[in-house]
Amino acid sequence: MSLDKSSRRGSRRRAFQILYSLGFAEASDEAGLSRLFAQSPHGDSGEIIGGADPFAWELVRGAVPHLAALDATIAEYSRNWRVGRIGRVELAILRLALFELTHCPKTPARVVINEAVELAKRYGDENSKNFINGILDAAARSQPSREK
Repeated sequence: MSLDKSSRRGSRRRAFQILYSLGFAEASDEAGLSRLFAQSPHGDSGEIIGGADPFAWELVRGAVPHLAALDATIAEYSRNWRVGRIGRVELAILRLALFELTHCPKTPARVVINEAVELAKRYGDENSKNFINGILDAAARSQPSREK
């Protein structure tokens, strides 16, 4: 399924919001994750909009089982910052982007990084975008087979 740029951006935003919400609500199995996904806001103003979002679901469903490995990667590249000290917004963005970098090879790394920086600009503080960019750039450079 091919999605245009704005649809994929919206799907990433929704996936970020769901990963962020996992810091507050437990979704221990796929049914719980599915409920959380169904209750998540879809629109810019937080409204629930009907319809499926397969790309967002693919990102969320794919990232959740890999959170420990994603956190280990974050720890590897976030020098002087323990994962527990990283803000929830930044952590959710990093988890999402690192999942896409490592498990979605058709998406160019530069696109993944740009989308993560855009999320950081929208939801993070003034330092978030630089922090996110630095970690993701280092992670992408460590994957020589990725298109940059």
